[in-house]
Amino acid sequence: MTISCSELTKVYEGGKAGWPALRGVSFDIKAGEFVAVTGPSGCGKSTLLNIIGLLDEPTGGKYALNGRDVFTLSDLERSDARRDEIGFVFQSFHLLNRLSSLENVCLPLMYAGADSAETRERAGSLLRKVGLHGKEKKIPLELSGGERQRVAIARALANSPKLILADEPTGNLDSAASKEIMGMLTRLNEEGITIIMVTHDRELAARAGSNMRMRDGRIEQ
Repeated sequence: MTISCSELTKVYEGGKAGWPALRGVSFDIKAGEFVAVTGPSGCGKSTLLNIIGLLDEPTGGKYALNGRDVFTLSDLERSDARRDEIGFVFQSFHLLNRLSSLENVCLPLMYAGADSAETRERAGSLLRKVGLHGKEKKIPLELSGGERQRVAIARALANSPKLILADEPTGNLDSAASKEIMGMLTRLNEEGITIIMVTHDRELAARAGSNMRMRDGRIEQ
């Protein structure tokens, strides 16, 4: 999955001039790269990730996802791209507490129209892939933080995405669990998945293939 952004801007309304979250951001990411995005709070990291993930729209600039100008995509095409091509991993997991681990992983497959038997088989396989065999019936509140993030990664992999966007994936984890999750992301990258990870952890960022540091809505380095 390739990403090309040119002079991206994002201005949130408020006050006379609004608040500029992104101020002319330009970069290219090749298929199969592992990029860590770092910088202080409020510098625009999560805003950029949301735009790349088609969860938000920029105020200006250009953005091409796998060679396609995202501004030419219909709402349905953007929704399909989010579902089929992009996996999301969040700091707070975003799991549904009333559902089991297996059921949480099944959700993206159900939205994609997979049949029930195929859905459960695929979800079970992914939970085994992330080391959660035997935890399929556990609800999130019965799992540790690291185990919840593993469920979230399995869910992100449900529809075989080409791109994973991870927003502070280790932010709520202890150091041991953080290393496990980082190791898992590294292995997925080695399988060919493009990964963009927002993190405050310099040690984890150093393990990515490349780093992009942001400050005040711009790429500093």
